[in-house]
Amino acid sequence: MKEMLRSCLDIIKREDVRNELKLCFKPILEIILYEINPYIYMMLITFFIIFLMLLTITILLILILRNKQILTKIL
Repeated sequence: MKEMLRSCLDIIKREDVRNELKLCFKPILEIILYEINPYIYMMLITFFIIFLMLLTITILLILILRNKQILTKIL
């Protein structure tokens, strides 16, 4: 079993086999990336919005804690 695994690894290490494998998997990867692409953009936009919200909350909290007078006025 080890010999078979070792021979497979030796075959994969050859440059011509690598290139053929790349050529075989390239269309599959392109299709997957094409299908996932809108979801990646939606995820990035969501992360950006969450980051902005957290930044705003942090700034507001810092401002409120600096001026305790504002805090007493609010309460």
